[in-house]
Amino acid sequence: MDDIDSPNSLRNDQIAAFRERGFIKLEGVLPVEVLDRFGPEFSRIVHERNTQTLPMEERSTRQQAFIQVINLWKESEEAKRFVFGKRLARIAAELMGTRGVRLYHDQALFKEAGGGFTPWHADQYYWPFATDRCCTVWIPLQDTLAEMGPIAFSEGSHWVTEGRDLNISDESEVRIEDVLRSAGKTTIEQTFSRGDVSFHYGWTFHRAAGNRTERDREAMTMIYMDVDMRMKEEDNPHQQAAIWCPGVKVGEIIDTPVTPVIYEAVGR
Repeated sequence: MDDIDSPNSLRNDQIAAFRERGFIKLEGVLPVEVLDRFGPEFSRIVHERNTQTLPMEERSTRQQAFIQVINLWKESEEAKRFVFGKRLARIAAELMGTRGVRLYHDQALFKEAGGGFTPWHADQYYWPFATDRCCTVWIPLQDTLAEMGPIAFSEGSHWVTEGRDLNISDESEVRIEDVLRSAGKTTIEQTFSRGDVSFHYGWTFHRAAGNRTERDREAMTMIYMDVDMRMKEEDNPHQQAAIWCPGVKVGEIIDTPVTPVIYEAVGR
């Protein structure tokens, strides 16, 4: 499984594009053999931990959007092996220009067959981070065509501050759409082949269309933060620093047993 730890070279233009656009899709970063090995374990954990039993038509917009299971790494050594892999973490550090990254948490996001759209939102709304040096890697576990609802990004929207105070909801879909349209931002939706991954900044606005197929759209994600990230005051109830950053005080580095260093450059 060296391919989840070995380096994956980035070009300077890829790093520059990520920082300018707020996201990047990288092709063939993970061999399909890696997904063949770890994908079934992610699926097993998600289906064991899923508590959603309502019919699709009785769910809220967010409940229709995806099944969300957090911190799979705590559920099995196999899941932990993948989540703690250094390849993707190193890419995140190099894209953001940090000397290393910690894991904030992982999460599986499974959009069920016939599932609804994911409203516009920015992930960092949920995180008590003092800077913007954080990102999410999105890893589809199958070929993901447009009809499955791949992740879609608003190009350059990590510079847009209006709308950052919105929880993912029907309101965020409407209001952020208006903000992005007024700012002249372009939405980029791409298909993904198995092994392709994307990275996006915490403040990059993104959404996904509904899954119009008869197969679940399965995706695994990891949230990385600067190895030197400090905690800020909570500004909404979703950040719950006591849960996600146990024992850390405002202004301190988020260094806890549940936020381990995944990659750190030697000699920096």
